[in-house]
Amino acid sequence: MAHKRLGRALGMATAVGLLAGTAFISPANAAPPLTKEITILSAPAVQTAKKSTHNTTSKAERKRVDGFKTPTPKWFNCSPLAPGAQCATVKLPLDYDNPRGAKTEVAMLRIKAKNQKKRIGTLFVNPGGPGGSGIQIAAAAPDFLSPKVLDRFDVVGVDPRGTNFSDNVRCWKNLGVQGTALDGMNVPYPDTAKETRAFVKSSKAFGKACSTTGKPLSASMSTAEVARDMDVLRRMVGDKQLTYLGFSYGSYLGTVYANMFPDRVRAVALDGVLDPVAWAGTSSTTGTPQTQRIKSGEGAEKAIRGILSRCKKAGKDYCQLAGQGDPEKLYRTIMAELKRSPLVFSDPDYPEYDYALTAAAQTASLLSYMYDPQGSTMVDGDLTFVLQMLQDRAAQKGTTFPKAATKTKAPSKAKMTVARKALAKSMRAVEAEEKAAAKETSRKAAATGFAFPYDNSPEAFQSVLCTDSRNPAKADNWSRYAATASISAPGFGQLWTWASAPCASTTWKAKDEDSYKGPFTRQTKNPMLVVGNYWDPATNYSGAQKVATLMPNSRLLSSNSWGHTAYGTSKCVTDAMDRYLLTKQVPAVGKLCAGDVQPFTEKLDDFGDQRRKSSPDRQLPPVVPPLPGALPRT
Repeated sequence: MAHKRLGRALGMATAVGLLAGTAFISPANAAPPLTKEITILSAPAVQTAKKSTHNTTSKAERKRVDGFKTPTPKWFNCSPLAPGAQCATVKLPLDYDNPRGAKTEVAMLRIKAKNQKKRIGTLFVNPGGPGGSGIQIAAAAPDFLSPKVLDRFDVVGVDPRGTNFSDNVRCWKNLGVQGTALDGMNVPYPDTAKETRAFVKSSKAFGKACSTTGKPLSASMSTAEVARDMDVLRRMVGDKQLTYLGFSYGSYLGTVYANMFPDRVRAVALDGVLDPVAWAGTSSTTGTPQTQRIKSGEGAEKAIRGILSRCKKAGKDYCQLAGQGDPEKLYRTIMAELKRSPLVFSDPDYPEYDYALTAAAQTASLLSYMYDPQGSTMVDGDLTFVLQMLQDRAAQKGTTFPKAATKTKAPSKAKMTVARKALAKSMRAVEAEEKAAAKETSRKAAATGFAFPYDNSPEAFQSVLCTDSRNPAKADNWSRYAATASISAPGFGQLWTWASAPCASTTWKAKDEDSYKGPFTRQTKNPMLVVGNYWDPATNYSGAQKVATLMPNSRLLSSNSWGHTAYGTSKCVTDAMDRYLLTKQVPAVGKLCAGDVQPFTEKLDDFGDQRRKSSPDRQLPPVVPPLPGALPRT
């Protein structure tokens, strides 16, 4: 039975730690006063939660969704994932224009409200991605949602069709064929002619495979289909209107739902918001790749500049890099040197495990650090280490690399050799771990009854991305688009732009005729809450501004926060979002919050680490950011 298969799979996921909690954060003792660098936030374009006549669900959508019989889930105990958790699967139409036709199975997890007598309804949650697990974020709800929210709502997470514990989209017959096809995409982004040819070749293979073997599911995974699924499930749990909390890409799902079903919105809270017009594209923007249109590269560039500026202002007692010179100049110099000549970490005893740190790899690392609210500390430590390694390399060749502004004792040759060997050893460990995991996957794939032997995360991400959006025709031209993106966002622009290369319209032909392309200006029955983090490196703050401008009955809440999304990183934001979910009450017009963690506010200790005096009060939500350049290594 379906629920037994899901139960076994969830048990395996728990065993291998797939549903592990996210890292804690330590709020600063007191948030510093807001600086003039964010005065732009005080004048949002549209800040009226109007009470005029709202829009209604179209006749076509009513026919599609309301015509499908309400499913009856058979909930079963899956408490190993979270205390009191229940799981279920239901079958939903592959195509809502043909509700009696083929079905796809969708998996979900529920945490029931602690106070059932005062229960408001069901809170649907989505962590982003696209392709992130709703089951995972719902299982983590007791760790990151406030007690008041947990008291009053059942929390339900749904794995979107085609992903995770729902029926999986699968564009290749096995992992071996998949790995061979995607081998050229195993770099964050191509930075040489050879890498570019390989990346384009794999991108074309990706598009063709999902347009053939991956169909029909790959052509039925647009956000609009997931929104339709969510409306059926809203009806299934007995709610007349939807209460929803969506992070990152989950913001786009919430925006699409609100525009397709505006009269069915009770409360829709969006955090880490994508520009919906840029995501979907228009006839006039088809010539620009989707992952360039959304300006995530520019958001990352703004974040890294902000961190380096704060580093310079804080000085060497708070930021290591400031003790070596001008932080931003050093950063640009480091990246230029890595592009000219990658830094090779090696161990003479294991030459086959040499690791070359390229500019592209360094860019991807910095981006991943900045997703964390304490990422500034990781950026500082990483850049300082790479700088020292480049200086050591130059010294060994009898040349120099930009000298420290402050005279500091350089690490001895012996210490640097130890550091290089340590990194090479860690890379060997990673390599061995990956090989062991691949071997175990192959063993399980051959065993009977194993639920998910095939890693479909690449297909899950691209099937949503490509069916949602308009894109240029040929993957061969992506290098030109990436070059344009690099002007305003060096490194980050290429990283984001290349992520959509498989979506080139001449190779990705798995189209969803019922995907939603707009308008994004519908007026919902109840107000929406749109949260924008000024320093978000993945979902540019401009996305939140755009949604607040487009949606007449929305309210923008801005925050001077760091990391990806703001819930849990700012008490001000968290309290406002909790209050909204419980009461539908939006914050005051122009409300501006600050993150509890700000860069370089505490002195370094003797080891160059930030001293953290405060302790966390809760975990962060397990948001799944759209991380480009991170295809699984095969």
